[in-house]
Amino acid sequence: MTAPSATSGPGLPRVAMAIAVASWGLAVLAVTFIVMARPPWDESLWFFVVDVAVACVYGTVAALIIARRPHPVGWLLALAAIGGGIAATGFGYPAFAATRPGLPATEAVRILQSTAWVPGTLALFLVVPWLVRNHPLGRARWGVLVGAVLTLAVLVAQLTDQMLPFLVLLAAAVVFGLITAGAVEHRRRRGPVDERNGLGWLALGAALLALSFVPLLLPPDALPLPAWTTPALHLLSQAVYPAAILVAVLRSRMWGLRLAVSRTVLAGLLTVSLVGVYLVVTVLARSVLPGDGATGLVAAAAVAVAVQPARLWLEGRVHRLVYGVSASPDHVVRRLGSQLRLAESTDDLLQGLAADIGTTMRLESVTVALPDRDPVQWGVPSGEPVRMPLAHRGEHVGVLEVTLPGGETLGARGEQTLSDLATVLATAAAVSRAASDVDEARTRLARARLEERRVIRREIHDGLGPSLAGLRLGLQGARNLMASDPEAATELLATLQAELDQRVQDVRTLSHHLLPPALDELGLSAALLELAARHGEDGNEVVLDLRHDEGVEPQTGATAYAIISEAITNALRHSGTQTCHVTTQCTEAGLVLTVSDNGRGLPEDARAGVGTSSMRERADEQGGTLDVRSAPGEGTIVEAVLPLREVATNA
Repeated sequence: MTAPSATSGPGLPRVAMAIAVASWGLAVLAVTFIVMARPPWDESLWFFVVDVAVACVYGTVAALIIARRPHPVGWLLALAAIGGGIAATGFGYPAFAATRPGLPATEAVRILQSTAWVPGTLALFLVVPWLVRNHPLGRARWGVLVGAVLTLAVLVAQLTDQMLPFLVLLAAAVVFGLITAGAVEHRRRRGPVDERNGLGWLALGAALLALSFVPLLLPPDALPLPAWTTPALHLLSQAVYPAAILVAVLRSRMWGLRLAVSRTVLAGLLTVSLVGVYLVVTVLARSVLPGDGATGLVAAAAVAVAVQPARLWLEGRVHRLVYGVSASPDHVVRRLGSQLRLAESTDDLLQGLAADIGTTMRLESVTVALPDRDPVQWGVPSGEPVRMPLAHRGEHVGVLEVTLPGGETLGARGEQTLSDLATVLATAAAVSRAASDVDEARTRLARARLEERRVIRREIHDGLGPSLAGLRLGLQGARNLMASDPEAATELLATLQAELDQRVQDVRTLSHHLLPPALDELGLSAALLELAARHGEDGNEVVLDLRHDEGVEPQTGATAYAIISEAITNALRHSGTQTCHVTTQCTEAGLVLTVSDNGRGLPEDARAGVGTSSMRERADEQGGTLDVRSAPGEGTIVEAVLPLREVATNA
């Protein structure tokens, strides 16, 4: 046997409406009878108040549940509501008939007052608490069975008017009700974590309902209690028990019902509190003030003074009762702040934030979709998501998608809450993207450094290394020839000197290619003029059109020089021409570099080589862009745009 699923089946709004209309209609009809009859205030009238309250409160709660999903708990609450309404009518109609002789069936209706409330009310604390769960009942099915048997047995004893069996069975029901409350409290402490929400209130409500029947079991002279003791205990239990059932059964923030549920529970709590204040003040006032008029005025004044403070105090606790931690913004903020502080990685940060939003708002799923990376998901979506864009400082950084449990809607209040939380999530997404950009920049920088090292190693290993080894052998040969053939030795030394001069020039060329001294000492323009002159010595022509500002920041200038140098090398090496043009200028977009040639261009199937990749990575490191445009037979244009930064100055 399994417990009914809290998400099984569609809601039954028409049936729910019929239950609400029937329970409230019976309550209104019963009150109308009493208002017209004006019976004396005695113990029976106190129980009448309880029956009316049960009809109204449980009729509303049952309708809320059944309108969303046909849960068995909802049907039992409906049974309690209809039973309370019938019992209230069973008292009101005979009282009214007593003032209107000749009305039929008064005795048959009067029986309903003492019997109609039994099955629903007893089931509230004997059966319902065992059913409030999402996992299989297991051994708890025996609790349901015992509670159902006790409920039916008490009903039969009441119908057959057997007082002694009724009292014995009612005592057994009280004991088993307390056992049931204890079992619920045990589940709150040791049961599944996702089912603990609201179980504490459910246990308290079940215990109060069970204990409210204790005065009925005591002999009249055993303990002199006011006539309203048992009804007052009943009303006290109604202040928390219906809301506890809503929290425990629905398991989610009740979008669209927030106002209704909160006001219903708040009204119940406030009514019970103010009735209690009125009764206490009335009793105390009568003991010290003579006459009924002054007593009533004092009691009315006390109630009036207590209204607003009681409402403010109760409102916060009602919201916490019905909506859990999601009704406490400071708690939500602390949880999100903990994620920002404790997350070890950006993925952990986003996953933790998604989980916190999902649990605090009691959503079905939360998905954070960010560009160029896998989405972060909490929960499993089953319906159409609600999408909310994530923006940070006016820039789109992702999309937040949430789905709600079946039958739930977000509502205006929920959308505002989700929007507020999305702001935090957007900031986290921006931080995550920034961290990813930093990681990518580090990777590109490491790759660029590795490539530069490879170039230096290749130049040393393939060029300078063999040359130095050859010079060493040549010097050894010259040494051997010094005694036997001085002229040959002289010629060999001259040749070795020319080779050494060439190697020195190669080293200078390599050092200039990496970072020419002129760039540090004289700036970008001087370094480019020197670069053009060096290429001119080899018979190539580099035409310069330098229109940039001279105050270019050194790091930007070094990047611009490296890109231009690599682009010139590629053009002279691959284009089939010995001429290229270089243009530099400062615009609002940044420092714009253009290197073009009129050579053969790139083939259609050409792939980016090491040089092009190196230029693009250098531009990316500075936050810039690089574009290579070419067509076969039409030459190649390399254009880079580098952001300009202010040059740091010492005061």
